[in-house]
Amino acid sequence: MNKVIEIRNCSAAYGENKVLDSITLSIEKGEFIVIIGPSGCGKTTLLKMINGLVVPSKGEVAVNGVLLSDSDLVAARRHIGYAVQGAKLFPHLTVEENICYVPGLEKKMPADERRKLACRMLEMVQLPEDIAGRFPRQLSGGQKQRVGIARAIAAKPDILLMDEPFGAVDEITRKGLQEELLALQQKTGMTIVFITHDIGEAFKLGSRILIMKDGCIWQEGSKGQLLEAPRDEFVKKLLDR
Repeated sequence: MNKVIEIRNCSAAYGENKVLDSITLSIEKGEFIVIIGPSGCGKTTLLKMINGLVVPSKGEVAVNGVLLSDSDLVAARRHIGYAVQGAKLFPHLTVEENICYVPGLEKKMPADERRKLACRMLEMVQLPEDIAGRFPRQLSGGQKQRVGIARAIAAKPDILLMDEPFGAVDEITRKGLQEELLALQQKTGMTIVFITHDIGEAFKLGSRILIMKDGCIWQEGSKGQLLEAPRDEFVKKLLDR
């Protein structure tokens, strides 16, 4: 087994508020991990910890066998795609420049190559090619969200971290993006860690589902395992939504 992410007995706090409590988690190459749980349970903090944006107050995180505390985080993040709700695009760059930003850090891209990459990514997230020259202020919220996803996957990262990435899109588009993401993951073998509040989305996408509560991983397993043996009433209610 090839462990690409290892979280070893990690805790995290914001001031006096403990957010994660002694979490241990191993993720294998090619897994599609979906994290679900109520607001404030630590989902986003866990994702940020994998990306080095939150430093654990206790424990250690390793990505591809290297401790983040010993890593050049800027270089490490070039191999980790990160898509969050709200997109957070660079406002002074066009859609094309946003999408090609990380690949352009690795190598200088000729204009025609950059254009082809941007158009390919736009097609994947179901957006027309003619928005490539627009700036983020000229996009709707749903369009910004999809451009953010395109930017996250453009560099073909080994690991893709996604925090409610489909939250701002309509239901029909959301289902299409789910299918595209599954197809991409199956084609590339990319490891994906995905946060959602939608249990249906979790069941559709996750090869393993983590249910979080009070800063802990409360239960984990496949869709079948969770439905067959929910740990308690909290899990039952979460699965019945």
